[in-house]
Amino acid sequence: MFGHHLLKLATGPGERRFARSRESMENVQRENLSRLLGQIAGMPAAEQAGLTADMSWEQFSAAQPVTDYDYWRDAIDFHRSQGRSWMSRSPVSRFQPTSGSTSAIKWVPYTKQFLGELDNAISPWVVDLYRQFPRLMHGRHYWSMSWVPTALRESMSEEINDDLQLMSLGKRILAGATQSVPQNVSLARTSDDSLFATLAWLASDQSLSMISIWSPTFGLGLLKNMALWRDELAQVLSTGEWGSYMQGVENPGCPKSPRAGAMLREWDGSLCPEFFKALWPSLALVSAWDTAASAPWARQLHSLLPQAGFQGKGLWATEGVVTIPYQGEHTLAYRSHVYEFQDPDDGSIYAPWELEVGQRVMPLLSTGSGLLRYRLKDLVRVEGFNQGVPILTFLGRAGTTDLVGEKLTAPVVEEAIAAIDLPDDAIPVCTVAVDDAGNGKPGYLLLLEGECKQSSGAGARLEAELQKHFHYQLARNLGQLEPMRCVVHPGMRERYLRQCRQRGMIEGNIKMESLQYWPGSLPGWLSFEGDLSRCGKGAKEPVL
Repeated sequence: MFGHHLLKLATGPGERRFARSRESMENVQRENLSRLLGQIAGMPAAEQAGLTADMSWEQFSAAQPVTDYDYWRDAIDFHRSQGRSWMSRSPVSRFQPTSGSTSAIKWVPYTKQFLGELDNAISPWVVDLYRQFPRLMHGRHYWSMSWVPTALRESMSEEINDDLQLMSLGKRILAGATQSVPQNVSLARTSDDSLFATLAWLASDQSLSMISIWSPTFGLGLLKNMALWRDELAQVLSTGEWGSYMQGVENPGCPKSPRAGAMLREWDGSLCPEFFKALWPSLALVSAWDTAASAPWARQLHSLLPQAGFQGKGLWATEGVVTIPYQGEHTLAYRSHVYEFQDPDDGSIYAPWELEVGQRVMPLLSTGSGLLRYRLKDLVRVEGFNQGVPILTFLGRAGTTDLVGEKLTAPVVEEAIAAIDLPDDAIPVCTVAVDDAGNGKPGYLLLLEGECKQSSGAGARLEAELQKHFHYQLARNLGQLEPMRCVVHPGMRERYLRQCRQRGMIEGNIKMESLQYWPGSLPGWLSFEGDLSRCGKGAKEPVL
């Protein structure tokens, strides 16, 4: 398609700059900081920290504390309500919603400078994509939009966006010409309408060559919903009319594909590779998270779409980009933001040129949005260097759950799970720390997707492994924690995702995490008195 050739040409200069300046990473990073300080100097937030435009890297690091969202919350709320920024002179395009594991929705200012920084990461990634997967040039693409809860849609319709809006205007126009799903599906009144319209456009596109999403569980959900809505989708695609869907969207357009409609009518709804291969014969690539807790779900998604290659996403957050897939590695997007890295154990902070192979660190970002030394709660390991630029593997969310002093971390839990034999069909979804795990005491539950097997004893084996961790063993010996339980359900992934949405997390961006804290009472669907019928005839509780 001609649009792909134009997009490749447009992103070429950015990729060449990225490739040529790798050995000068330190100079690029210092220049990034100088440019950023020029944008924020004199703003109230910068003056509060004593920042000036002529500061060196070392002076900036000494003056500006490490921050999180709470540090910036008042400044962002003031900007959203009053229209005046305390953080940066760069004009704000929109406020992008995001959320953490246990936090409500946060708003990140997307300024002109920040969007330019993201574009500096997208250009080398796109060129490298075309280089590695040339069949992408011959079909249309689906780049996931940012899903927003239904309740927020009317109040922020202009701030709903798709991933193309991370590009500059010119590249966005070019990339838009290659897209399978039109942007206006994001303007539907409800998330279900947006999802239905997305599926209709995707099912109609026999030339679809790329699916780019964030969470593989979101991709699995797309395929499952296609099965659930196959009759309704078949009706829309056969007639080219939305019916009751997409009401209130101006000029919504509607795909028409008698071929896809007939296939959906004949489909029994079973998720099988043969159906999706026939539906999308040109699919060349699926791009999604595939590390840490996302790994088993990425494998499951790829198994349903085996005609396509699979590429793991780099580490992106709403607050900024850390790594991009480049030349087969997850390489630091060093031309984008200002990067530092903090040791999670002793708090030491390193510039990117000071990192060493094997280090496990958390990224700190200073970006054109005005967020400075902003700590992402992500843990990465330094695997090596690409001509001096760090190659980083995402290990999972950093941090500790500490209900009563047990100080568990995701790596400790992952190692314990890896050491036990789980039933063959049981896939770990998440380990959750809860304030009341039974008998009024806190504790931990490993959520597993699979069939219930009462005799497996996995909970006892996992408890024994965790008791090798000193602080956990002490808490158990003192009777402060309930013993670890493994809860199994055939639909556990869906239940987990529903719980995340109820806690304010954004659809499509929910990471599968190894360890989370869920404050408050135990969700009703995890009660050991409820929903027991799914565990097999005669089962007493869905616990291993």
